[in-house]
Amino acid sequence: MSVSELVQAVGGFEGGPAEMVRASVRTAERAFAELDACDDVIDKASEAGRKIADRLRVHLSAESVDATHAELVKLESAATEVRNTDEIRRLLNRVLGREDRGAFTSPAVVRLTVDDLPKLPSAYAEPDDYTDLLAVAGREEQLRPQLKRVHAERIARVASHLVTVVERAAAAGFADRRFAGDSLREAQYAFTLWQRCVTESRRDLH
Repeated sequence: MSVSELVQAVGGFEGGPAEMVRASVRTAERAFAELDACDDVIDKASEAGRKIADRLRVHLSAESVDATHAELVKLESAATEVRNTDEIRRLLNRVLGREDRGAFTSPAVVRLTVDDLPKLPSAYAEPDDYTDLLAVAGREEQLRPQLKRVHAERIARVASHLVTVVERAAAAGFADRRFAGDSLREAQYAFTLWQRCVTESRRDLH
């Protein structure tokens, strides 16, 4: 940090070099105290995210759509608390000459799409005459155990992916703005995909 930047950070004062040093020390102490407060916000958000991930496992296993959605709302709230500290953390790190702390590449968020899921078996996949409704109904009954298994696999895979996305975001404390944003978007997409899988399973098996 240059002298002019130091003077700007410390604020106006009168005095010689010794007073400047004392003022800079006071500024650094205040900056570190503010950063500690920001770190506390990040730590609390990280802990909240881990607890949300634990509760999500239970809600997803129970196929509780409303409870799962409520946890994702809480996740967004935790991330927002950290996001509100972004600017002050950037400014404080600049005051302390630690701008390079944020100079790193954000990790990639693993994506999951419907194309990554096991394909559902269909009675209409056979090259028979579909006008034979009895034959189609017979094939559907034969396929039912396989259909039940594949539906369960699809639901479980999306649920596991959603929990993993939340766990990784929580582990980072939502401190990386880009990674946190990508993680939240992927979590919402996974939730939508999970809802679709649950709806399809209930339609086909109940």
